Amino acid sequence: MRRIVIQDTRTGRPLPLEPRDPGRVGIYACGPTVYSRVHVGNARPFVVFSLLKRFLEHEGLDVTLVANVTDINDKIYVAAREAGVPSGQLAEEMTAHYRADTDRLELGRPDAEPLASETMGGIVSLIEDLVARGHAYEAGGDVYFRVRSVDDYGSLSHRSVADMDQGEDVEGADRKEDPLDFALWKAQKPDEDTSWPSPWGRGRPGWHIECSAMAEALLGVELDIHGGGIDLVFPHHENEAAQTLAARGRPLARVWMHNGMLQLGGDEKMSKSLGNILGLAEALDAVGRDALLMFFCGGHYRQPIVYRPDVLEDATARVARVREAARRLEAGESPEDMAPLRDQFFDALADDFNTPRALAAMFEWIREANRRGEGVGDGHLREMLGVLGLDNLLEAAASAPAEVVELADRRAAARAAKDWAEADRLRDELASRGWSVRDGPSGPELVRAG
Repeated sequence: MRRIVIQDTRTGRPLPLEPRDPGRVGIYACGPTVYSRVHVGNARPFVVFSLLKRFLEHEGLDVTLVANVTDINDKIYVAAREAGVPSGQLAEEMTAHYRADTDRLELGRPDAEPLASETMGGIVSLIEDLVARGHAYEAGGDVYFRVRSVDDYGSLSHRSVADMDQGEDVEGADRKEDPLDFALWKAQKPDEDTSWPSPWGRGRPGWHIECSAMAEALLGVELDIHGGGIDLVFPHHENEAAQTLAARGRPLARVWMHNGMLQLGGDEKMSKSLGNILGLAEALDAVGRDALLMFFCGGHYRQPIVYRPDVLEDATARVARVREAARRLEAGESPEDMAPLRDQFFDALADDFNTPRALAAMFEWIREANRRGEGVGDGHLREMLGVLGLDNLLEAAASAPAEVVELADRRAAARAAKDWAEADRLRDELASRGWSVRDGPSGPELVRAG
């Protein structure tokens, strides 16, 4: 197995992946808060950690990927009141949409997708342990975490205590011992339609304690990789880390792995609160699943990535290049002297999951295969594409003539650029050749007319 390193947010340097349990890797990736449909930015961590799981499995490791769903949250109560529906109903509906939308990425589901509402026993128990150890206190039906009781608080986000704001506004300010303290349990308010029993009265958990409890329940402490968007480092992940360390005396995770934000054609991250969002379903409708995955792989996971027409056109063109190469390949083993290019692909992924460098190696392999002409076996390419979830590209165009596939790819590029007139013209040209295009979850699918 290759030596695998991942950039660790806490230490600020790449750390070797050294599983707690030899041969087995546990990954916990923070999932969405389900108060509305997920946007295409929410898909980035889903894709990053799904593909990381595929790569680690390729390397012979047994991987468990846990991605939670936050279905109890202030934002859900607000959105439900605005919609005039019960909060539980809204969360259930949005969870179903989230699963349906991410199913269209065709990367499979995480091994576990726990709900906060179904983990209440573990959440309450963890809070009780924190109170018993003196790291938390009850005040008026709420329970708060004593931030200053953890000496290295701030070490994950590299912030000093003086520069911190928990983002809880004035809520509970009169009950906190210290403004830095944050809520573990919140007493039920008159405008909240759900609550659960606890030793401190009916209420519901704070956001941060939910993930600490779900992660420990499914993966234990000192889990191998804790992931999520870089916007979660503070306060969410800082608080998760502090809670578990205070309650268990051991760190929650060995490596903290964070992906950069997705920007919608500008400098701001894509965010529901900012209103600059594009739904995942709409993005899949516009560019197709294959081009969207290629788009995500084109940027290093730690860097911001910009969602704009020219970048999507490039991703669509890359998909077309793979399909074009597939028509010249034969099923079977690849030449052994091309193996170094395949190895460069996997070496890049082992080096902090560098997908842009891996893609460069893959397309160098394709260039070499094209140079050699007909008869090159597709084994290496199939192996590489399988880790990226794109091995379907080797089969997608098998029955359609090359010129027809080219027209379909040009139509996909026109749709990505929102050139609807050109897309319609190319659709009509395909129809004149006896082919129709069905915009399926993996992108344009060619179907012979009649």
